[in-house]
Amino acid sequence: MSDGGRDSGDRGPARVAVLASGSGTNFQALLDRFGDAGDDAARVVLLVASREGTGAIDRAERADVEWRVLGAPGRPEDEEARELLRLLEGSGADLVVLAGYLRRVPVSVVRAYRGRMINIHPALLPAFGGKGMYGRRVHEAVLASGARVTGPTVHFVDEEYDRGRIIAQWPVPVLERDDADGLAERVLEVEHRILPAVVSALARGRVRLSRDGTCLWREPFFPSDRFLAEGRGPEGPA
Repeated sequence: MSDGGRDSGDRGPARVAVLASGSGTNFQALLDRFGDAGDDAARVVLLVASREGTGAIDRAERADVEWRVLGAPGRPEDEEARELLRLLEGSGADLVVLAGYLRRVPVSVVRAYRGRMINIHPALLPAFGGKGMYGRRVHEAVLASGARVTGPTVHFVDEEYDRGRIIAQWPVPVLERDDADGLAERVLEVEHRILPAVVSALARGRVRLSRDGTCLWREPFFPSDRFLAEGRGPEGPA
């Protein structure tokens, strides 16, 4: 590792642990991207679910990915931190991805994986983020604000909700006909593209978090001429 990122000279695919709380569609997007016939930059090795009976667990079982449920919420933070660190370290995770994970990650875990833990948020941070801003609430707030553009943000995780350094964003127009559910569906479609692209870039050493907290890209995530002229989606650098 270098400056909190994955060393591009490492051999073999990056081992990815995913933390999820719900149906796991972003988890599925990672499984699809980094499956046997896909991108060889990374491999999903562990799902940590916040509760039993989630769709994410079903997806892990179908993909033959190890999964574990973190103990019940409300325990002392140091106890939860020890359990989560044990799971992550036991999996050999190089990268940790929060994909719809609704529990607060203990500070000690965040610090242990500085520059190697990322989150996806369904709005263009720093707007519409912070404690309690997740899922449908975010899209309702976007609509209530009158904003004409929204979209997902992938960012490094730090000790504050949705305040870590931004890695990548992708704009999604807010349409006159949108309600919260319709807007959520269109943003989610882009999440399924941008999150795997960022994980691939991290695994390949194309982006990292420097010691001074700056996000450093070796090349543009999406060249501006393609973005403006073609409206290309976030497939990552060529």
